[in-house]
Amino acid sequence: MKHLASLAALLLAAITLHAGTPLLERLRRVPGVSNIQPISVAPYEEAYLFDYQQRVDHATPAKGTFPQRVSIAHRSFDAPVVAVLEGYALGDTRESELSRLFSTNQLSIEHRFFNTSVPATGIPWEELTIARAAADHHEIIQAIKQHVYTGNAPWIATGISKGGQTTLFHRYFYPLDVDVSVPYVAPFNHSLVDPRLAKFLARLGETPAQRRKYGYIHVGGQESTVKILEFQHACFARLASFVPRLETLAGEKGYTYQRAGGIERVMKLLILEFPFAFWQWSGDVEEIPLPDLEHDDDLFNYLVSVSPPGFFSDQEIDAILPFYHAAFTEIGMYAYDFSPFRAYFKQEPDRRRIDFRFTIPDSIPLPPFNREQAMAINRWLQSDATRVLFIYGGRDPWSATAANPGKNDKCKVYFKADANHTCRISSFERVVQDDIISTLSSWLNRDTPRDE
Repeated sequence: MKHLASLAALLLAAITLHAGTPLLERLRRVPGVSNIQPISVAPYEEAYLFDYQQRVDHATPAKGTFPQRVSIAHRSFDAPVVAVLEGYALGDTRESELSRLFSTNQLSIEHRFFNTSVPATGIPWEELTIARAAADHHEIIQAIKQHVYTGNAPWIATGISKGGQTTLFHRYFYPLDVDVSVPYVAPFNHSLVDPRLAKFLARLGETPAQRRKYGYIHVGGQESTVKILEFQHACFARLASFVPRLETLAGEKGYTYQRAGGIERVMKLLILEFPFAFWQWSGDVEEIPLPDLEHDDDLFNYLVSVSPPGFFSDQEIDAILPFYHAAFTEIGMYAYDFSPFRAYFKQEPDRRRIDFRFTIPDSIPLPPFNREQAMAINRWLQSDATRVLFIYGGRDPWSATAANPGKNDKCKVYFKADANHTCRISSFERVVQDDIISTLSSWLNRDTPRDE
């Protein structure tokens, strides 16, 4: 029955695409739109995936174009529009939290040079900048405004993590494109390796009393950090046992590790990555196994469940290589402090950190990190930015470099103290949810939405 229902849905979509609907007719009139395909996005009754012919350099048409992948999910021509600005590839499109809360149409845009949104001749890395990406989003939003949603309904831009960064940067370059911007869990690093990240990780797990007594505590200064550090030491002590396990797992998954330096080095990187991944996605210290009481299999399986081996594989690095390029040039990244484990890194240069430079092939040039641009955006955020609402989880390491509007009360920041990188509006207590929704409603000049 499920197969019959799916077949019926596809046939209906094909008939709809051929026959045309008001939305489809408007889409077809948008200059640069091609390859329109019906898709399913619950609970929308009509949705499409299409390509938008985007310029590589918006100021220099001679540099060529690339097909940028976009999806649109439609409720009504009178409804507000949420523009989901992806920081990576456009995955399985689903209704966003804001689309559900405000009963909106939804436009989702793949980031330039991810997935299929690349020029036929390959990626021109010098054109992968946050300014170029913001111009992409501006072009698409304006095209949809002019040809599809032509009324006066409000627009909201949003994105998660790197998509949240993308949302902030778009609003900086094109402040009039949308009425409201809502970046979720968006890092805003001020340097290539922002020192606030290391300080934050050193303090996670402290009680308020410990903070008052010790201030910034070095590694090992609180119970949670000690347990994480002990777990890491136990994993390093079991390298001879863990490396063959990783080799087997990599074979099963089809992972290769040439870029990161081979199986043994990746095993070490997985252990170094553990604290960041633990706090970003978990944060439950009680789940960490006690090394003296567990079999090697249990320790290894827990480690790779938190710090997944795919993260350092050639396959995943290649898939998100544009992210690493952006990290080293404009958006920043974290690094690893291996000083507590220096005995296991005798082959490494004598330095305090291991960064992610190994992800970038030597054939790709890297200009210096553009800190001046980060500072310009920060000055704008603390002075002229309006109607930008940030959501953060207090245990998420990326909240260490959260955007800070300072005294600019035209923007708002909400932290959920015990939440991680999955923090959303729905993560907050109801009274805070109501305040967030009330704020957004007032910015959109709309009545506060009510539960159905």
